Order: sequence, then C-alpha cells, then structure tokens
Amino acid sequence: MMNGNHIEKKVHKIVLTGGPCGGKTTSQARLKTFFEGLGWKVLCLPEAATVVIGCGIRWNDLNEEQVFQVQENIIKTMLQVEKSIDDYVASQNHDCLIICDRGVMDATAFLNPGDWEKMKEVNPEWNEIDLRDNRYHQVIHMVTAAKGAEDFYTIGGHKTRRENLDGARAVDDLVSHAWIGHPYYDVIDNSTDFEEKIRRTTVTICNRLGIDVGDRLAANAIKRKYLIAKIPDDKDFPAFLDFDVVHDYLLASNENQVRLRKRGRDGHWSYTHTVRQPKINDQVVECRMNITRREYETLLNQRDQSHYTIFKKRRCFLYQNFYYQLDIYKDTSPIRCRGLMIIEVYTGKDAGQLQMPPFMTVAKEITGNPDYSMYNLSRRCSDVCANGENGENGENGENGENGDSSVSN
Repeated sequence: MMNGNHIEKKVHKIVLTGGPCGGKTTSQARLKTFFEGLGWKVLCLPEAATVVIGCGIRWNDLNEEQVFQVQENIIKTMLQVEKSIDDYVASQNHDCLIICDRGVMDATAFLNPGDWEKMKEVNPEWNEIDLRDNRYHQVIHMVTAAKGAEDFYTIGGHKTRRENLDGARAVDDLVSHAWIGHPYYDVIDNSTDFEEKIRRTTVTICNRLGIDVGDRLAANAIKRKYLIAKIPDDKDFPAFLDFDVVHDYLLASNENQVRLRKRGRDGHWSYTHTVRQPKINDQVVECRMNITRREYETLLNQRDQSHYTIFKKRRCFLYQNFYYQLDIYKDTSPIRCRGLMIIEVYTGKDAGQLQMPPFMTVAKEITGNPDYSMYNLSRRCSDVCANGENGENGENGENGENGDSSVSN
C-alpha cells in the first residue's frame, strides 16, 4: 500500500477452516515456507481448542454449565493469542502473513443451541461483524477428506480428532455455515489430488494479495531441479534471502519416511516435521507440521543412524518472474555432498523452454533423478556401497527405492 511516497508493509490475516483431515496443518507449514521465501514474516497460530482440550479436559465429565465455560474460554484464548500476534506484527517492518488454524467463528459452530447468543449477552463487545468480517482478511475452507477423498481420511496423528467419516462431514458442514457472510470466503474442495489442493490454496492467497509468482503455481507446474556447476559472487545475484537449513531423517515404521527440518536466519529458526507415506491411489502423501523447538529437540532423539545429517544454505530469489531456490550443501554435510549445488524452480514450461538464470552455470537437469534425492544423499549405506566399509568418504549416492526426490521439502 502507498502512503505518499512511503510504501507501507502488508499484513494479511487468514483463517484455515474446514472439517477434520482437510489439509490445514500441512497447508500451514507449506504456506509458511512459500511466503518466507518471498521475504514475508509468517506467523502460524495453533488451534486454540486443541491446546485447551489437549491439556486433559474430557467433555463427558462436564455438565452443560461447564461446557459453556470451556467453550467461552476457548474463544477468549483465541482472542488473546491473536491480540498478542497482532501487537507483535504492528511492531515489525516486514510484510506479514498471519495464518490461523481456525478462527473465532469455528468455535461458535460447536456450541449448543442458544449458547452463542448467551455468550454475546455476557460479552457485549462480541458480534459477528467484528469477530467474523473485520477480524480476518480472508477465510479458506479446506474441505474434509471425508467428502470426496475418503481413502485419505485418517484420525491418526491428531490428539483430539475422534470423528468417523459421517462425523467429519457433519463438522465440515457446521464450520462452513459459521463463516457464511465473510466477504472473502474461499472453498478448496477435493476435486483434485492433495498436492493440487495445496497449490490451489496458495494461489487463492496470492490472488487475494495481488502477488504475481509467474507460472510457479500453474496447474501443470512441476518442480524442476538442476545441478549447478558454478555461481557468481553475491553482488551479481538479484535480490535474495539466505537461510540455513538442517535436515535429519527419523526412525520410521512401515515404508514411511519421516524427517525434521530446521530452517532459519540470524539466529531465528522455524521447525517442521514431515511424514512421507507410501503411494495411495498413485498419490504421494506428505503430511507436514510446524513444531516447537522443544518438540524438535525431543524428536531428534529418534534420529535414524543410517542417515547423515544434511546441512545446507538455501538461497531464494526471483529472476524474470520465476522463483528459484538454490541449495548449497555445506562442508559439515557428508563428503560426497560438500559443495554440491542444486537449484529448483516450479514451472509449467518444458525443460527446453525454460531459460535458466544466465549468471550461473548449469551442469545438467536432475529432475526425478534418485541419485540426487536428499533421502539417498543422506544414506550411510551409500558410503558403504561406494567404499565397502563404513565411513564418510563416499562420493556417489546410491539409487535407492523410496527415495525422496524433493531436496527442499
């Protein structure tokens, strides 16, 4: 926004709503990564009901008066947490995106008949116009997998999720009705696969903000990866942001891949937990969740010793309306990775049509090449295969099954 000759920062506060298992948690993590790469400050607010109920409250132990009190306090908790973040954002000079895992109107959807009107009488400052329409810039309803993607519906990994398919559909209907009337309400259904659902969510937010990211978010966009032989001095790059990134793989059951990521700059970090599941109906399913530092440090105790820790610098920049992420593997990574440089870009263009930045030297395209998947690059068995012994001197990755061909997730 412009104020005379002064460019004001943008603040965009959104709600991710919908029935259970709609992709809200994964979307929150993916949106954080995407917008941080564009230079935005991203604040992710947890679901207040999960925090409060997760402390040990059991609904079956409560009478109607106690249920009313707990529900009212969930709303008050939500309001206070949002106020704390709003105050923080007011002091910042960055463009800021605030992502709320559910908003105030979600809480009203679970009230007994008449309780919302009673709450508004007890709290006269509460009204729908302020709590629904004025409070959030955009509401995105991510439809539960129980509507159209039943094979993917699960209650696993969620401390307070108990609904079966019918229950999930009922909750989805309740929260959708609670947000009717918001001026910027978008519905993301299950008419596409999950990756496309996440892409549509991101596109919806970018369109609302007027952000042009080229064809990176085009429907036919894929992640193309290239091995880089040489890069110029920093002064010859367009404007960029550098992040330190640390990846660890954890012990996992079945054929899942579980990894932790620590990503940050200037001593400030964000933490992500990702579970990559085997294909379901020819779809690769990745569930991502932002976690706290304490959770990250606890989960590190489950580190898979058959994989090395990967350390890299990630450089994010725009060139000719394409968004690039350049991973430069650090000397603290396994020897075969040291100095390795891999760049990725989401585009709908064919490889021959994509013009890579001319200020760097491309060795070759490695899209889909398992030799350069982070899962395989981090494997200790690659060193064993290369050297016939344990050690960190292997120079070549092994073509492994179940390799994660995304080095930047």
